[in-house]
Amino acid sequence: MANERRANKHLGEATSRALNERVKELSCFYHINQIFETLNISPHNVFNHIVELIPPAWQYPEIASARIIVDGREYKTSNFRESRQRLSVDVIIDNKIRGAVEVVYSEEKLLPGDKPFLKEEQNLLEAISRQVAFIIERQQAEAERAQLQKQLMHADRLATIGQLAAGVAHELNEPLSSILGFAQLIQKNPKLPSEIVHDLQRIVTSSLHAREIIKKLLLFARQTPTFKGHTNLNNIVSEAIGLFEHRLESDGIELVCSLCPFPPELTADAGQLTQVMVNLIANAIQAMPQGGKIHLKTDIQGKYVFCVVEDTGVGMTEDVLDHLFVPFFTTKEINEGTGLGLPVVHGIVKSHGGTIQVKSKSGKGTKFTIRLPIEPAITKGNKEKL
Repeated sequence: MANERRANKHLGEATSRALNERVKELSCFYHINQIFETLNISPHNVFNHIVELIPPAWQYPEIASARIIVDGREYKTSNFRESRQRLSVDVIIDNKIRGAVEVVYSEEKLLPGDKPFLKEEQNLLEAISRQVAFIIERQQAEAERAQLQKQLMHADRLATIGQLAAGVAHELNEPLSSILGFAQLIQKNPKLPSEIVHDLQRIVTSSLHAREIIKKLLLFARQTPTFKGHTNLNNIVSEAIGLFEHRLESDGIELVCSLCPFPPELTADAGQLTQVMVNLIANAIQAMPQGGKIHLKTDIQGKYVFCVVEDTGVGMTEDVLDHLFVPFFTTKEINEGTGLGLPVVHGIVKSHGGTIQVKSKSGKGTKFTIRLPIEPAITKGNKEKL
């Protein structure tokens, strides 16, 4: 009878311990879920909070410490140190290991079966690793959504400015044409004093300059028709380079060309694409007042042709990059730029169904990548295979 009472007592104690362990584990996961639902805490603070909740849920919390590793960054309890008695579960996102959640004992403890950790503790750590993965995925989703929102706002702003620019350009064209026409008509009068002739020439020159600005505005707003035909991108690059040969040499700028061996032929407006290259090369030169290197590259990938213009110049800040294609935005001095060069480049590339990407760091240089669609089986390389 006494043996039975002792057995029942031990059974009761074991049941109580097991129940206590389950309560600790559930409390840990409950508090982790509460932290996970707190939207105003940054992911780094979330992981710092979570890692502190892990050791109390283990069977020997007084000697337990924990660590969370995410993309090489560690979040650990103050008493954490490496140990042989270690339980670790990988944090997996999209079938890739992005980190781990670990618990270690600073002293050796063994359970029946020579195991330091309970099966339930293994399950809990796996659940925590999944929760850590959810936090990382949510962080990525929010970052991607913010970036997409930023791109949409930028595109909407450009579209609005484009409509405004087109309207202004059309309204200015007619009176400007009248000013230019009358000024040129008056110039034909042989009896004009020299002072008036000089002033008339200034009117004509200014009118022609204004007309060029209007033309750029219409290009940006895609209001100017393109005259597309079969053209060779390598030839366009070479023609643009030819305009800057002497300047490159005098400014101490090295030019490196990596042109596609099978020049891609595409249906495009050669004049407009030449203007794109001229603008990008001119900007690269201006970004290297002390000399440097320009790398020009053309390539074919699938149904697209790529053109890269990269320099080792002064680069751009994030704020400048955000306004790069906004008309009249310029970092140049007054009378040194209209702020229409890159907006025009953007408009021309878009009108050809292409895209333009910019990567730049202040003091590290700038890289423009233009992608234009080409028709299948158009390249010389493809023709030779037929």
